[in-house]
Amino acid sequence: MQPHSTPDKYRNLHLALAMAGSISLTTAIILPWATSEAFSQNVVVIDVDVKEVAKGYRASELTDADVENGAGETIGSIDDLIVDREKVLFAILEIGGFLGIGGYLVAIPYDALEISEDGSSIVLAEGSKEELEKLPEFNYEEN
Repeated sequence: MQPHSTPDKYRNLHLALAMAGSISLTTAIILPWATSEAFSQNVVVIDVDVKEVAKGYRASELTDADVENGAGETIGSIDDLIVDREKVLFAILEIGGFLGIGGYLVAIPYDALEISEDGSSIVLAEGSKEELEKLPEFNYEEN
């Protein structure tokens, strides 16, 4: 067996230094991140009466439901429910059109709707198609 030649010794030394440098760099990058304190946040957990919450209306079941006026005339249907950035709930109504084609969308405050206890009847008491068509048309923004 022959002793290592000088170039082999340097090659091994370079390889060892490269590995040590790589390990040192990885440790310098990862260690501070891994040992840093986690961001703290305050979360308020509220104990709710789940039986009361369950008596509410599911948005998925209200979507596409007919909306009538006080005279019992169908004036539109619920296209969607939207919560704005101030946490105010709005109903998006589609008026006119047929099977989702050619409809006109308007936004009204959710509180303006009277919903029966079982959710089967939705009334906008003072609403009419003519009055709703005077409202500005609602368009969904693309995210």
